[in-house]
Amino acid sequence: MIQKNRRWKVLLVSLFACSNIVSIGQNNWPQFRGPENNMVAKSNHLPETWGTNLNVKWTFDMPGESWSSPIIYGDKIFVTSVFAEKRKEPVAPPPPPPPPPTQPDATTPTNPTAAAKPATPPPPPPVDNSYLEEIYRWEVTCLDLKTGKELWKQVARKGSPKARKHAASNYACETPVTDGKRVYAYFGMNGLFCYDLNGKLLWQKEIEAKETQKNWGTGSSPVIFNNILYVLNDNEEDSWIMALDAATGIEKWKVKRQELTTYGTPVIWKNNTRTELVTMGKTARSYDPASGNLLWELKIGGEQAIAGPVYDKENIYLGNSGGREIITDLFCVKAGASGDITPADSGLVSSGVKWTVRKANINNPSPLLYDGLIYIVGGRGGDLTCFEAATGNLVYKTKVPKVGACWSTPWIQNGKLYFFDEKGITQVVKAGKSFETISSNAIDDKFWASVAITDNAYIFKGVKKIWCIGTTNQ
Repeated sequence: MIQKNRRWKVLLVSLFACSNIVSIGQNNWPQFRGPENNMVAKSNHLPETWGTNLNVKWTFDMPGESWSSPIIYGDKIFVTSVFAEKRKEPVAPPPPPPPPPTQPDATTPTNPTAAAKPATPPPPPPVDNSYLEEIYRWEVTCLDLKTGKELWKQVARKGSPKARKHAASNYACETPVTDGKRVYAYFGMNGLFCYDLNGKLLWQKEIEAKETQKNWGTGSSPVIFNNILYVLNDNEEDSWIMALDAATGIEKWKVKRQELTTYGTPVIWKNNTRTELVTMGKTARSYDPASGNLLWELKIGGEQAIAGPVYDKENIYLGNSGGREIITDLFCVKAGASGDITPADSGLVSSGVKWTVRKANINNPSPLLYDGLIYIVGGRGGDLTCFEAATGNLVYKTKVPKVGACWSTPWIQNGKLYFFDEKGITQVVKAGKSFETISSNAIDDKFWASVAITDNAYIFKGVKKIWCIGTTNQ
């Protein structure tokens, strides 16, 4: 539902010479899923073991509620959250009327020839607008990476929510993004805010409130490329994707989307042919980042658009999240695709689709691509599947024991695959074509956010605390 998560890398010289996404300094984790959007840590100075009282450099009490992931630039960590100043209990629906008797009682005369009267349907439950009586503070907090001390905190908005949310969610699900000059905090229908790295508000933009699927709320995070900020807002009434000048917030283009509520974050795909802005939904779409013109589209089905794509220079690999009733497919789309590339007659290939894997079992965590293999972590039960990226052939499918619900995206570090469940237990698995478990680590907290990674530390954001995990003798 929520997203989770998610989660994006280039040399510092490229920032100036090529105006690319962000710097690749190893202390920079400037967007959801890391600088290169691939969740691959390039440092060899990260710990392999940790726990609630092991290799913890510092903790910071979590300010409010949040499912968004932390981001890092230089010596600063940025997190978004929402704090409930006044929360109202939802209106309980009235009890349903008693069901009609299935058998006539002894005092009721029977008439087999009489037409049965249809039962009167119960009235619909009252619309729960209690959220309009609640008061929240939407906050952006900056922490010192080395010490965990708060450097600054700004209240982006205070007031009643502009739209509803899922009972298990909150109003701060979107991960912020930074270009090293500014930090951009997007709170869905509750607004978009731009600050400099010292906390000064530079600009803000109102977002018109629309109903989302089952009033579950929003979750798509913004991305930045070539000094343009891209914001996706898919809902049940008026879906769109918009490009804004990152420095001023002035709209450059806005494209309506024939799509209902989604939660996945767009990606910038730099391939051998061109640069594309790829979005998820029941139909995956690629846009020209400069103009918003549609490049290709692919009907992919599925249950929810939560998981993000992964890619290399030749192909992008994508599929929607599934569930208990729907097991989703994985598609490999070739660079340079054009038009509607949906395979005809439920086929597996087309002019733009290299291969399709039926029932690949994508769920809330995004897939991970590393060394020619695609890893898919299931949302529940510890399912782990590995495919060859070149062919889509199954390498292995297994179940890792004692794994709870997984919302965050797995990552690679030093040839090992890491993924953690919401209970804070991280599984460590050997990367490669043969499955092998190595170890597990546990932190006493609840986790939906994806990890942010520096040269020598992990930043985990739980419900109770933000945790800096690193070798404590460094």
